[in-house]
Amino acid sequence: MSLIELCVGVAIFAVLAAMAAPSFTAWIQSSQIRVAAESIQNGLQLARAEAVRQNAQVQFVMDSAYGWSVGCVTASAACPAVIQSRPASEGSANAVIAVTENGGGVSFPVTVIFNGVGRVTQIVETDFGVTNPTGGSGMRNLRVVVSTGGQVRMCDPALSSSDPRGC
Repeated sequence: MSLIELCVGVAIFAVLAAMAAPSFTAWIQSSQIRVAAESIQNGLQLARAEAVRQNAQVQFVMDSAYGWSVGCVTASAACPAVIQSRPASEGSANAVIAVTENGGGVSFPVTVIFNGVGRVTQIVETDFGVTNPTGGSGMRNLRVVVSTGGQVRMCDPALSSSDPRGC
């Protein structure tokens, strides 16, 4: 292989890489949003599972500055005040979380309490919307919804409610 052939190959690779960069950026942003949404969903599911296992009230507390933690409302030797926690710095700093209850915004920290049968003690539906406000087009925002019955699911707000993946 001559030097000219090598330069042509490198030039073709550079052009293809430049064409793929915008879609790669949107993919990275969507992945960061998904990681943040899955972290919230996993924390909520852990709180629900621990509430059923301990037959006690277990809370999921989300704070935009500190992250989230799961722990018993009434701490004891069998049910600690902090079962698990995750820092806000875990995942991506680009992912921004907005929380609503029954359509109205709420301020941080947000607390969701599950009782011994896995139901939410509040009679409101809580939504954790995860987005990247600095991101461009092509990224996929997600929402984690906690129903009053205690069901935790992740959905895509861009899709219609008739789609199983939609909200």
